[in-house]
Amino acid sequence: MIDIASLNEEFASKSPQEIIEWAVKQAKTPVVTTNFRPFEAVILHACTRVQKNMPVIWCDTGYNTSYTYRHAEATIEQLDLNVKLYVPKQTSAHRDAVMGIPDVEDPKHAVFTEQVKLEPFKRAMDEHKPDVWFTNLRKGQTAFRDSIDILSYSADGVLKVSPFYHYSDEEMEAYVAQHELGNETRYFDPTKVLSNRECGLHS
Repeated sequence: MIDIASLNEEFASKSPQEIIEWAVKQAKTPVVTTNFRPFEAVILHACTRVQKNMPVIWCDTGYNTSYTYRHAEATIEQLDLNVKLYVPKQTSAHRDAVMGIPDVEDPKHAVFTEQVKLEPFKRAMDEHKPDVWFTNLRKGQTAFRDSIDILSYSADGVLKVSPFYHYSDEEMEAYVAQHELGNETRYFDPTKVLSNRECGLHS
């Protein structure tokens, strides 16, 4: 095990690219995950600058807006991403007919989240077996994310690396502009509804 506390202290003054370069050197099977929400192009651009063919795991719930799908396709083409797509085992049309999108207070919401997000994600991680997992988690997004840092461990022991953890929205916007990336501001996650809720992947 690495000394995460010391490294997080050291990395606080490092650039995201330096952090990614360090993590890739430690990794045998790194992946980056995305859902093409706001500023996702930033982590995808940064990771693939360091390792061009890094697997990009996209767990598509089937409930993205047309804006998100168009943004995803444009970003995949612009960055020539090595996308590994995972989708629920049941179509959204079938689920809509028998369940719909349950309210977050509805007991069925946990089943909905398991079907559209957690099961495809577990399947992806089982198939790729990453030892390093790049994410775009940032401080200030949720209470849980405030409790982690640039480096943390997932529940099953995978090293999670969040190179932009200390970046503000303004710094992310500057990165987008500098590298002429797209950004999707109309993203909607049916498993969270509120932006300050966790969906279950990271907590």
